[in-house]
Amino acid sequence: MTETLTAADFIQFAKQTQAPLADLFEAVSSANNWQDRYRQLMQGAKLLPALPPELQTEAARVRGCESAAWLYHCQVDGKHLFIADSEARIVKGLIALLLHAVNNSDNQTLAQFEPKAYLKQLGLEGQLSPSRSNGLYALISRIIELSRG
Repeated sequence: MTETLTAADFIQFAKQTQAPLADLFEAVSSANNWQDRYRQLMQGAKLLPALPPELQTEAARVRGCESAAWLYHCQVDGKHLFIADSEARIVKGLIALLLHAVNNSDNQTLAQFEPKAYLKQLGLEGQLSPSRSNGLYALISRIIELSRG
């Protein structure tokens, strides 16, 4: 990867992570308790490749996240594709779950995305600290903003 991302980079990222992120979703949503979910989130962080330092720019930084997080967006054939990273493993695990929900979505699907229902489905509703919740919602807001152009 160079200093810029191409549509091919987004497509490759989506293909490379689709199955592992689906497995992560299943593992987190079927976990019996918060400790198991937390462990799965930490493991899920390993599923996302790290952004090279030259892509960890202020322009891509998600405002409102306590830990540094970066988000990139590309639209290909009417589908929204995202690449994201964070310096914090728990945040990166949350990003992985969020990308599972939104990557490869069209405008209508993104407009209908219900973050609270998704977190409830995962068993994460009420489990995250206020700062983590705020950061996650900042990331969701940025995804929606980028997808609207």
